[in-house]
This record gives sequence, C-alpha cells and structure tokens, in this order.
Amino acid sequence: MNKIDSKVSILMADDDPDDQVLLQEALRENNISNAVCFVENGEELIEFLTKKGKFEGKDCATPGLILLDLNMPKMDGREALKLVKADPVLKKIPIVVLTTSRADSDVIECYDLGVNSFISKPVNFHDLVEVTREISNYWLGTVSLPKNNV
Repeated sequence: MNKIDSKVSILMADDDPDDQVLLQEALRENNISNAVCFVENGEELIEFLTKKGKFEGKDCATPGLILLDLNMPKMDGREALKLVKADPVLKKIPIVVLTTSRADSDVIECYDLGVNSFISKPVNFHDLVEVTREISNYWLGTVSLPKNNV
C-alpha cells in the first residue's frame, strides 16, 4: 500500500454539485484527507490557477492534481485542458479527466491535448470509491509530483 501524500491538494472542475459531494464522500470513505477545492467551469479553473477573477487576492494553494469534467458551461473541460497544457508553468500540473463520456473521440482528443489520464465516471457510489482509491494511490502515492508545481 502506498503512503498518500496528504500535502498535495486536489482541484476538481465539475459543474454538478452532486458529483462534488459524491467525490468528497468517496475520498472520505478511503480516508483521503487531502484538501479538495472545487470550481464549476473551465473559466473558474483558469482563474483559480492564475489567481485572477474571483480568486484574485485569495490564498488558493496551487493544486498538485486536477480532476476535470469535460462537459461544463462557459468553458468546457477540453478548452480548459488546452489552455492549461499550453501554459509553460501550469502544464506541469497533472490532469485526470473524470467525466461521464465514454466516447473514443473524447479520449483521443484529451490525450492529444496532453491529459495525464482519462477515466469515465462510475455510475454507482461503490465504483466511485474504488476509482478514487486508485486515483489517490497512483497520483498521490506512487508517482513523484513536482514540488511547488507553479
């Protein structure tokens, strides 16, 4: 069993409040105590990472991992992914697409844009607990993440 780095914060970009709550509960089920922040669309994701807009002047920790939904209002996950991975500083932050899509075209497009992993959201809570356990073990326990990503 890998030791989870609890200092790594997680940023989830998902417009569905139910999915946000379910993710928090799944992490809690796995005893994952990492700080989790939420944004509701791609615009907020970019503002959070660049500390602009409603995040200007706020003490928001730079995430060590981003969980990204694809289908969001204002700016979808694909466009946000493109912007993050085009930035020479932000591109170091690992991004895991966690979305309801199972379309091969979405998988291919996301990997072309530089996503680190693509996971289809499970349809039941038990499977979400398993997926969050695997994400946590791998991204927060197994791999070495850059210190102070940005």
